[in-house]
Amino acid sequence: MKTAVESLAGPSDQQLEIHPLDDPVRQSLRGHHARFAHWVGRVARYDSTVAPFVGHPPELDDQDWDDLHTLIGPGGITGLRGFGHQLPTGWTALDHFGSVQMDGSALEVAVDPQARVLGTEDVPEILALIERAKPGPFLPRTIEMGTYYGIHVDGALVAMAGERMHPPGWTEISAVCTDSAFRGRGLGTRLVRTVAAGIRDRGERPFLHAVQSNTNAIRLYESLGFTLRKSSQLTRVQAPR
Repeated sequence: MKTAVESLAGPSDQQLEIHPLDDPVRQSLRGHHARFAHWVGRVARYDSTVAPFVGHPPELDDQDWDDLHTLIGPGGITGLRGFGHQLPTGWTALDHFGSVQMDGSALEVAVDPQARVLGTEDVPEILALIERAKPGPFLPRTIEMGTYYGIHVDGALVAMAGERMHPPGWTEISAVCTDSAFRGRGLGTRLVRTVAAGIRDRGERPFLHAVQSNTNAIRLYESLGFTLRKSSQLTRVQAPR
């Protein structure tokens, strides 16, 4: 439920003709993931137990910065997508890195018989695998964002992948990871194809994000049929205290 200071994005913002993948966080939070949304003006974030992502206009005006400060709190840290953000006085840029967005429309999909749907009861084992493999952020309620699959060996979870952001017509594949002792066996590829099969069954298309410097992962995704759609940058900023 929205608080008194939270509201849906203003009409002028909603009327912008943009591709869903150019604003995946807010597009998800306006629709499929509305139950996780916290809005202040034109800026939105996921519930802090679900995902660390903030969505914002391509160019933030003074009111947007004030709203972002309200949303993440004094001293709060978040990531801003895009280039050339001009930080107001008191805000600090901590670091930045390049990212790529990849379109999986041409991905060949197939359900792997060994892949099992993961549930909330699997979260402790998921978090342990995430800690070992470090594919990116995964919080206690991230599993509620979509369907996640895992492959087990001798009863232990050794590889996983699943669905994250969900803008209209698209679903992001994320948390693709394999325990180091089981890499090189194609488990990640099998899981990506399995997750994508479910996305296709809904009449949607898969996409994903990767860190630009992770060239090995990007080459793998390209070999599966993903194509580069967009290059961007993520800048970590800290709000004034």
